[in-house]
Amino acid sequence: MRIALAAAVVLAVAAPAFAADRVKTANGIVEGVTEQSGIHVFRGIPLAAPPVGDLRWTPPQPARNWAGIRSAAQFGPRCVQAPIFADMSFRSNGMSEDCLYLNVWTPAKSGSERLPVLVYFYGGGFVAGDGSEPRYDGESMARKGIVSLTVNYRLGVFGFLAHPDLTKESPHHASGNYALLDQNAALHWVHENIAAFGGDPNKVTIAGESAGSIAVSAQMASPLSKNLFAGAIGESGASIAPTLPPVPLAQGEEEGTKFAASVGAESLAALRAMSTDQIQAAAAKLPVGRFASTVDHYFLPKLPVEVFAAGEQVKVPLLVGWNSEESSARAILAASDPTPENLATALQRLYGDRANDALKVYASSTPDEAWQVATDLASDRFIAYSTWKWAYLHGKTGGKSVYRYLYAHPRPQTSAAADSATPSATAGTAGRPAGPRGAVHAAEIEYALGNLAANKVYAWTPDDYKISEIMHDFFANFVKTGNPNGPGLPQWPAANSGPIVQFMRLDVDSHAEPEKTRERYLFLDALYRTDRAR
Repeated sequence: MRIALAAAVVLAVAAPAFAADRVKTANGIVEGVTEQSGIHVFRGIPLAAPPVGDLRWTPPQPARNWAGIRSAAQFGPRCVQAPIFADMSFRSNGMSEDCLYLNVWTPAKSGSERLPVLVYFYGGGFVAGDGSEPRYDGESMARKGIVSLTVNYRLGVFGFLAHPDLTKESPHHASGNYALLDQNAALHWVHENIAAFGGDPNKVTIAGESAGSIAVSAQMASPLSKNLFAGAIGESGASIAPTLPPVPLAQGEEEGTKFAASVGAESLAALRAMSTDQIQAAAAKLPVGRFASTVDHYFLPKLPVEVFAAGEQVKVPLLVGWNSEESSARAILAASDPTPENLATALQRLYGDRANDALKVYASSTPDEAWQVATDLASDRFIAYSTWKWAYLHGKTGGKSVYRYLYAHPRPQTSAAADSATPSATAGTAGRPAGPRGAVHAAEIEYALGNLAANKVYAWTPDDYKISEIMHDFFANFVKTGNPNGPGLPQWPAANSGPIVQFMRLDVDSHAEPEKTRERYLFLDALYRTDRAR
């Protein structure tokens, strides 16, 4: 199969690449469209066979060939999901289990340009999201000289169900992780086809936010992904406890068995015979994260944290960071006033006999400090610690530069609020801000990818566009060279380049700062390492 695909790639490269927006891929000819900017866009290209019927809960199978010219003007269907997140908007062609499609934006004029490539995995807790979301649109990156892709992968129960019968039928004795295998299949597709779109298969950077960032760390930890990419970007999230870490295969199988019993399926055949709506309706009643990735000894040989600690990961440059308000202080304080005394009570509840240690690294003396410290702790517990651990371990064992950031700029008012001249959302009383004072989870996406104008919810200011221009340039430079630095930008030292760990603070005044929060992460690290040892 690989020999046949390689032969098709040779044909694709030899053929005129963009005659009437037509490109010959390994599976057939696709015809895209050209935007006013001159960027060529190809939407809804199959990366694998539809995972339906007997292919439900199997690793992705090769895409089927087609005759003639396939239109690539429309996004494919998004993967099956519930409407969970209000900030998601889709341009997809409906929703279906038949959802394994990718989208390509390229500035190339021929198949011989060998431009750098960005492959972006969307966020959404592995239960929602789609490559058609405007915030991930690849046109702005393409205008920077980068072939940009978004990739669909299966979600929720369809992407992660493990079951003893699935393990038994697998030649690898593995089940679950189908979403991660979908991403891996997309990387193989890129390796085999991207030259025809003017991209260089040896200059691929993978990136993602939240679940997409967790996926990037998992791809780096998988032996199946070696030699498929040359750089990685992670925005808020790693496949490390407590942020959606993999569970043992046996635990995943147990959850899958419970799920099958709950829907009355006595066999794998019966489970596959159920309708999409029946499966999704039952899964939607369960908590987010119920269907976790697994240490399946195939895609993941062991926990990613163990892979990175042992230096067995894919060793590429890494740009990684998180936001200043990933979670709310209310996750710690609940309804209590933000006072040092109430914070101490919360820490006692959370950490028991380790509460005094927690108070040393999460200390406050005023209500304002108590609010900020509670915000920091909530953010650390949610996603910042796991991302820090990933950056730390890769910087120690990966042999490549790690560039760390903290994104700290709050979003502006919403357009509606600005139009009606309502007070700022950050105004509050009695030391309780009514809204975020920092950068909330996912706030950085449009800035990093150059897509502020695509989001009509917020009243973007000149400062927002200034920050976006800097962050967009940093990301584009990294995709091109493995280093974010470039002319006209603040100097960004690698976090693992010297005795003092530095990170880039991304805000109106973006600049490098020395790390001041290490003791917080070491405190949490000791707790999570103890949990893993149990």
